Amino acid sequence: MVKYLKPFFLATDIGFIVYWVVTFFQLIPKSAAFKDYDNPVIIAWNWSFFPLDILISITGLYSLYLYKKSNSSWKSYALISLVLTFCSGLQAIAFWSFSKDFDITWWAFNLYLMIYPLFFIKIFTTENKYEANIDGISKQ
Repeated sequence: MVKYLKPFFLATDIGFIVYWVVTFFQLIPKSAAFKDYDNPVIIAWNWSFFPLDILISITGLYSLYLYKKSNSSWKSYALISLVLTFCSGLQAIAFWSFSKDFDITWWAFNLYLMIYPLFFIKIFTTENKYEANIDGISKQ
């Protein structure tokens, strides 16, 4: 499973770090920015994602580190990262849906954040239920 998860984590986690560096230095051209990108309320809304996105990057990259060290707690950090990634994408899509704003580029990035974690979350939660039943503990 990790061989499939690792590229998603690296792309997403490093992508978030790059996005926030680019955002901090205001390097996104206005033509590529989302609607009302220079509106102070929208700027605050966008920056409200910073702690969440950085936490996603930290937990995702840390889970890969733990996996490399053969530490079984990597799964917990990976699951946290996946759930938070889904939430980050969901919040952006919800905002743009409510404000009736559709930009294919920004929607595509955020739909990616919503959709890819679902496949891995299903694997993690199914795996945990199976492991719990092996140990004689029923989680049903």
